[in-house]
Amino acid sequence: MDFPYSLVVFDLDGTLVDSASDISEAVNRTLVDWSLPRVDETVIRGWIGDGARALVGSAFEHAGKAIDLDEVMPGFMVHYADCLLLYPSVYPGVVDTLETLRARGIEVAVCTNKPERFVRPLLEALQLGDYFECIVGGDTLAQRKPSAVPLLHVVEKFGLQVSQCLMVGDSATDVETAAAANMQMALVTYGYLRGVDPHAVAGVRVIDDLRELLLAA
Repeated sequence: MDFPYSLVVFDLDGTLVDSASDISEAVNRTLVDWSLPRVDETVIRGWIGDGARALVGSAFEHAGKAIDLDEVMPGFMVHYADCLLLYPSVYPGVVDTLETLRARGIEVAVCTNKPERFVRPLLEALQLGDYFECIVGGDTLAQRKPSAVPLLHVVEKFGLQVSQCLMVGDSATDVETAAAANMQMALVTYGYLRGVDPHAVAGVRVIDDLRELLLAA
């Protein structure tokens, strides 16, 4: 069966790359700066996906500390940069899938809520940079996921129709984004699901390994 899409738009964290340990360390260093206790990585994983500001807000809410995020974010972003390349890893099947898509002439892009300036260095460090010419981060445009705007921006950049494109993600945010853009979606089971049961989400294809993306549905 031929792959029915001309473009695949991937989320980053939790879909292509497991960066939860690094993100968690940045959060914990920030909490320590404010004399608050560190939080287990398994808890922080449940906060990843809505962007850096929402992530930090969740951490301070969890700590029961009312804080002006405008005061916190500069320090967090320093830690975020310092922790970006500590322990990231590429999920199994990602490179095989990207290689196959490229061999078939199918375009790929990244649409993530990670700040854009951190996306390219992370991809390059993990030897994924050559696959992606188009990257949209959480601060690239005025709106971020779950708004449809970033996803539709990618579609427009490639001069395609939404019906020619597939989104691949790992979270409720990605599900909402695809729905808002009226785009077909594949939901991976191994990422930062934040309590979402993939098999209970209507209208998406569920995959356990990214290589399954290339198999007949």
